[in-house]
Amino acid sequence: MRLQWKWVALLLLLFTAINAKEVVNVTIQTNLGNIELELWPELAPLTVENFIGLATGEKEWTDPANGELVKRPFYDGLIFHRVISDFMIQGGCPIGNGTGGPGFRFEDETYETGEAITGAIDSEENAVLLLETVIVPYLQGTPEPDPELMSIIMQVQNTQSLEPVMEHPVSFYTEKTGYEGEVLARGELKATIDYGTICMANSGPNTNGSQFFIVTKKEGCAWLNGKHTVFGKVVGGIDVVHQIENVEKGPGDSPLEPVVIERIIVK
Repeated sequence: MRLQWKWVALLLLLFTAINAKEVVNVTIQTNLGNIELELWPELAPLTVENFIGLATGEKEWTDPANGELVKRPFYDGLIFHRVISDFMIQGGCPIGNGTGGPGFRFEDETYETGEAITGAIDSEENAVLLLETVIVPYLQGTPEPDPELMSIIMQVQNTQSLEPVMEHPVSFYTEKTGYEGEVLARGELKATIDYGTICMANSGPNTNGSQFFIVTKKEGCAWLNGKHTVFGKVVGGIDVVHQIENVEKGPGDSPLEPVVIERIIVK
């Protein structure tokens, strides 16, 4: 009987080790108090690496004041520039008005990746994925986009239909845009945007930089699922989050008295 219990104990230890999730603990020190977070690198490795690299100053970024590349703690001294009661608090803009970033962008980490999409685009879901993954980034980074591609986009806008996109195979778009790599189908949603989660703010698909928001809505924000990368949650100081949420605000939901990120400590 003792031998059996030893095996049970060993199996429990192995199960715990296999299912243990790696987390990174950080503290956002603000002038209203500290917010304790755990970040999830297994769920969103690029996003966590970016956040930590900017916070510690190990990651290079472009200073909007002079356009120079620098390596120093990015978030120190920035403000929560947008706070909305029963929704979220947002920070991470070096300009302070929600239009700034670190001088680079990176992709979303919202879904598990599925198989590569090849050949004909046979569903609206894959057409949307192609738009988000290939076409939108191309249009954002190209001052003079391909005329034939623009014609297709205009047809989509005029008809409010994805059928013009579905008339061409995936290879047509990757060749037109110079997209390298595979377009991968979406799998399961990695995480939902729930109360207390920290997520990346963006201006559209795959436009992540430095801005983030922490959700204060108790019911979560289901309408944002899949549109913003979730990369951690608040594990302490939620009262500070709500205090920030409820400060007096002016135009653009900006606090009248600055709520400052004094420092972010990675433990």
